[in-house]
Amino acid sequence: MNIVIIVQARTGSSRLPGKVLFPLAGEPLLLRMIERVRASELGKNVVVATTIEASDDPIDELCSTYDIPIFRGHPTDLLDRHYKTAKEFGADIVVKIPSDCPLIDAAVIDRVIKYYLTHDGAFDFVSNLHPATYPDGNDVEIMPIEILHTAWLDASKDYEREHTTPFIWEHPEQFRIGNVLWETELDYSMSHRFTIDYPEDYEFIRRVYDELCSSQKPIFSLTDILELLGQQPEILEINAKYAGVNWYRNHLNELRTINEQQTKFAPNEEPLHV
Repeated sequence: MNIVIIVQARTGSSRLPGKVLFPLAGEPLLLRMIERVRASELGKNVVVATTIEASDDPIDELCSTYDIPIFRGHPTDLLDRHYKTAKEFGADIVVKIPSDCPLIDAAVIDRVIKYYLTHDGAFDFVSNLHPATYPDGNDVEIMPIEILHTAWLDASKDYEREHTTPFIWEHPEQFRIGNVLWETELDYSMSHRFTIDYPEDYEFIRRVYDELCSSQKPIFSLTDILELLGQQPEILEINAKYAGVNWYRNHLNELRTINEQQTKFAPNEEPLHV
């Protein structure tokens, strides 16, 4: 079985343009994240899926320099980009991880993949997001290529195309959905924000890297991060006002499986009317 991890990446972020190339401990954020994803024991084939836009040429150049496989596709139809990347690299199983998760723990990736594999065809889709319990920024979704193909053919709503997998997990009557809960039995999904979308997120992630990343230990764990935050709680406060803010917030009137307890609006943010 060819397991392909697809990391979606682009430079055109509306809130934080170029964030995937921001420096972390002397290297671009995307490179640091790929370094962490490649620490996975079960998902060794890692591909970056970026856009055909000229603004994403620097991502292509970075991947070329560091021998990271890359596919360039549709700028806004992420479902199309993921499916065509998977086909290009002969994936039997597709693992989706967004590039705004530079603190993702490879052990979490392996846990989700192992859950899918050990259930031997019992699920069409497995993630650690429905419901989420890990700190935000440890997002892992896995599905066989056939299910991704079905979504690619049938998904028609804008948010289904933009966010790749909602057509699947929003239809539990059609697809067999599995979920991996954090083994600690804790739920930090709305209290700990390890993802990047605002300047404060970058400052938080940069501080974590400055404290934990070293030549002796470039790959630190989720446990290491939580221990650091316990010792220096002021770091957690850097982006605390955005904890729980995610893309669900603007689609609550459309999403059937997401409720108001699973998202919130950013401070002073006006809800979108969709």
